[in-house]
Amino acid sequence: MEKYRELLKIARKALESELNGKKLIVDEGVKKKYATKQACFVTLSIDDELRGCIGSLSAHQELWKDVIDNAVNAGFNDTRFNPISREELKRIKIEISVLSSSEKLGIGKDVYDKIDNKMGIILKKGWNSATFLPQVWEQIPDKKEFLEHLSRKAGLLKDYWKDCEISFYRVESVKE
Repeated sequence: MEKYRELLKIARKALESELNGKKLIVDEGVKKKYATKQACFVTLSIDDELRGCIGSLSAHQELWKDVIDNAVNAGFNDTRFNPISREELKRIKIEISVLSSSEKLGIGKDVYDKIDNKMGIILKKGWNSATFLPQVWEQIPDKKEFLEHLSRKAGLLKDYWKDCEISFYRVESVKE
């Protein structure tokens, strides 16, 4: 989506600023353009391999701020990875996914047929929850397998998705 292209530059500058210990200055025009509260995820990859991914599921701050926070967290605070290095930053590709508001579908086994591969899925049971962006369908195209992986990501047994509350959202994404 071309309308979010500027956000890629902000995300990259946020990573550079964090690496260099400098304050990020964001153009007032960009702040105004992306002032609506929206949720996003920032995904970092090197050679098409995941290098960090952090995001927000609910709109709690202006989009430009959410991009900065999630870019920095994806680069330096994703517990699956070490913080990025200067050398890695040169090779990193950034993708930003801007989320719609989520909508509840219902309990897994009851809504299985309503789920499609254009949806980001949120799975929740008690204190356990997890999400996969719609882009994950490219790696796991089988619906049952997708939900099993998501269930495991939530810290549950693979078949627990059947008894979990499922919500979905759509995304508009842009990548370098």
